[in-house]
Amino acid sequence: MREFTVPALATAPLVGGLADAVFEKASEAPDRVQLGRKVAGQWQDVTAARFRDEVMALARGLLAEGVRFGDRVVIMSRTRYEWTLFDFALWAVGAQPVPVYPTASAEQLGWILRDAGVVACVVEDEDHAMTLGSVIGGLNGVTRVWQLDAGAVERLGEAGQRIPESLVHRHRLAVTPDAVATVIYTSGTTGRPQGCVLTHANFMTECDNLIAGMRAVFDPVDGEAPSTLLFLPLAHVFGRMVEVAAVRADVRIGHQPDMSAGALLPDLATFRPTFVLAVPYVFERVFGAARAKAEQDGNLHIFDRAVEVAVRYAEARERKAFGEGPGPGPALRLSHRFFDRLVYGRVRDAMGGRVRNAVSGGSTMGRRLGLFFAGAGVPVYEGYGLTESTSAATVNPPGRVRHGTVGRPVPGTDLRLTDEGEILLRGGGIFSGYLGDPDGTAAALREGWLHTGDLGSIDDHGYLTITGRKKELIVTASGKNLTPGVLEERVREHPLVEHCIVLGNDRPYVAALVTLDPEAVRHWLRLRNKAMATDPVELVRDPDLEAEVRRAVSAANTQVSKAESIRAFRILPFSFTEELGLLTPSRKLKRRSIEQAFSPEIEALYGS
Repeated sequence: MREFTVPALATAPLVGGLADAVFEKASEAPDRVQLGRKVAGQWQDVTAARFRDEVMALARGLLAEGVRFGDRVVIMSRTRYEWTLFDFALWAVGAQPVPVYPTASAEQLGWILRDAGVVACVVEDEDHAMTLGSVIGGLNGVTRVWQLDAGAVERLGEAGQRIPESLVHRHRLAVTPDAVATVIYTSGTTGRPQGCVLTHANFMTECDNLIAGMRAVFDPVDGEAPSTLLFLPLAHVFGRMVEVAAVRADVRIGHQPDMSAGALLPDLATFRPTFVLAVPYVFERVFGAARAKAEQDGNLHIFDRAVEVAVRYAEARERKAFGEGPGPGPALRLSHRFFDRLVYGRVRDAMGGRVRNAVSGGSTMGRRLGLFFAGAGVPVYEGYGLTESTSAATVNPPGRVRHGTVGRPVPGTDLRLTDEGEILLRGGGIFSGYLGDPDGTAAALREGWLHTGDLGSIDDHGYLTITGRKKELIVTASGKNLTPGVLEERVREHPLVEHCIVLGNDRPYVAALVTLDPEAVRHWLRLRNKAMATDPVELVRDPDLEAEVRRAVSAANTQVSKAESIRAFRILPFSFTEELGLLTPSRKLKRRSIEQAFSPEIEALYGS
């Protein structure tokens, strides 16, 4: 058993709640720009004073409509300005927002409404209202519904005019750190979602220690105020943590509801954040778009050479940071400067031109991808956490990044590895339990430690590497144990591959199902003057395409022993999507669902 602790840099709060920061910031610097709001395609500044006034007006409206201290209110929406407004208004009156993904099914929404005892709902549009309408029958507790696209904020503002501001302040001042701030339902790769109860203290402790430990990200640089564009789902704990931290750290924050490259890149260019927080998928898309543009322009050999230089440059800097080498030599520095003008600057421009730092979480990022961005001038601080740990429990510290790891414990967090390799966590960000599930809570929280179910290893510097999940461990028929993550991540490094799931439990050998990135495939076909097949089945049978995937599988197999290598694979003519129930909203594979959906294809891989 190994254990590492990083001392806290911020003290645990003794009084108050999350909404207090809105009023304190407005009092300290009312004209400071707190948020950016997109109106008619243009970003408009929202000052701290204006945001406070909008929060107050909405909080008064919520009280006028009957929302009371301790009530739970569902928010079902994409990431947008109004979500943040509702969060802080609900916290101001002591209520508890319950986030729901906008893609949630009627069954999922109905379960959350019943399990959480929700009294009111905020939905984004008519589609969400219809989903709610299909399950609301018989739920007598849900008495109020507000639709954002139908003027909910304005109507609540009008309703609240008869409520004195002093009543809001009395509610706000009654909130204590141990009060429940939100109940977030884990999307889960298996089983029914569980409601994680997170307190105001969980969020304040988590965010304040992250801010203190990552000053290079949150501090102004050369007089330039920090800013970030929030495109993570606010229904996910990572997005909520960013929202809270931005307000507490005086970071200008904007909202973008779509993580696709076509929607995200234009907003990055106009909002121009100084740092971004994302899941690996976003960094993969940025890299893929840059590589595809270089290939289209006939400059792929230059781009690939620039990638190699960036990786070697970042590796040399990494070794120097840990006293393991002298850093980049003169020739490497010269090559790096050359490609900075030719390639890396364009990558930074694609992210808005001002991005100096990035944070990645939600799933594991490949070491090579992290090295590339670091070498291109955008160091990515990869971290690890769960809903139960109020997002990040570990993160790579600025200036001492171990690429391919998820870093050291966040200040104030204890990390323990059991003899079996399971990751245990303890600290101020650890949740208080699962709503209405004492047995589940007792299983997760034992002697003050959160048992994550994740497997990992810790190096001598206290850096954690995720190796898999206990429930995902594959045991072949010959008794060989392996975690699928290493193989899956390496296969996914190929530009054409979107997802890979490794199989082999109780089977004679390891196999894999692979899906392709449609945009990358179109680009690949166009460059080879091949027509896009109308039949997806015909497309995946293209021998040249299959050869590309085979190369990706062969490259992955070099990372493991022969007994652990992929012996057979199949390219599927379909994507794994959240809509099909094959991915979680944070883009993790739902393994059981995939294996059930594609059981004929799996049986064919094993000759059955």
